Amino acid sequence: MRFVKLAIADRRRITMFAARGLMVCGLTAILTGCYTQREVTATIPTDYRQRHPIAIKESEHKVVIFIGSKRGGLTPIQRADVLAFVSEWKREATGGVIIDLPSGTANQRAAIETMREIRSILTSAGIPAGGIEVRPYEPADRQSLATIKLNYPKIKAQAGPCGLWPHDLGPSADPYYGENRPYWNLGCSSQRNLAAMVDNPADLVQPRGETPAYTARRSVVIDKYRKGESPATNYPSPDKGRITDIGK
Repeated sequence: MRFVKLAIADRRRITMFAARGLMVCGLTAILTGCYTQREVTATIPTDYRQRHPIAIKESEHKVVIFIGSKRGGLTPIQRADVLAFVSEWKREATGGVIIDLPSGTANQRAAIETMREIRSILTSAGIPAGGIEVRPYEPADRQSLATIKLNYPKIKAQAGPCGLWPHDLGPSADPYYGENRPYWNLGCSSQRNLAAMVDNPADLVQPRGETPAYTARRSVVIDKYRKGESPATNYPSPDKGRITDIGK
């Protein structure tokens, strides 16, 4: 009888330990699931500047020169385009110039003559001859009007792409809807427009260095102040450009 009681007590202890083990496992699974949900939610930023950051990358600046098959050389407008290309290269380029020259096309001969003129303009305007590379290419459609393409690398600010909708804006069973968070695409267009409009991408990272102050006008004002005169600017004909008397 004593052994029977001991066996029953042992079974009760085993059952109790098993029940406690199951409870611990269940609580651990619940807590783990809650923690994972918080981690996933925390990875989605609420600030549009973090969802759609402006990245500074190296891109390509390109100018296309159309060349006919019966004429070699640049027109006056195309020559101005090449000079403007050189001016932009001096200001923002991070490498040399690549000239993509069409090959195996009807205007190949005219393109070669035009390329020589373009190269002479580039070197005479200040681009080193060693920094110019001619790269022949074969267009997919040889019957179309092939072009000469001038390229150089530059630093550019980019954001996007926009138009991504990973979550539905309307009511849904997605937990994201009940969290009252900004929708994913909010702010993407403004970030993309800002990146396209900025003149120097470095301005988004750090301020520019100070330049010397304009001292000509400052000297005039200080000299008038020293003499006891009014430093205000006097306009001899303030109403000369007036076209109406409204607000007078």
